[in-house]
Amino acid sequence: MAQKVIDVVGTSKESFAKAAKNAVAEVAKTVRGLKWARVAQLEMELDGQKVAQYRTTTKIYFDIEH
Repeated sequence: MAQKVIDVVGTSKESFAKAAKNAVAEVAKTVRGLKWARVAQLEMELDGQKVAQYRTTTKIYFDIEH
C-alpha cells in the first residue's frame, strides 16, 4: 500500500487544536482513506498583543487507491 501526504493550513480564533481539526475536517470533505495527521507548524496572527487567529500547517496522510 502507498500513501500520499499533503500540507493543509487550518485556522481558528480559539486554539491551535481547533485549527488542526479544521484542516482535517476540510480535507475529509473530498479525500477518502485518511490515516494520520501531523501538525508541522504553528503560527499566530497578532493584533498588537492579542492573538487574532491561530494557524497550523498540518501534514495529512491518506491511502492511494489503485
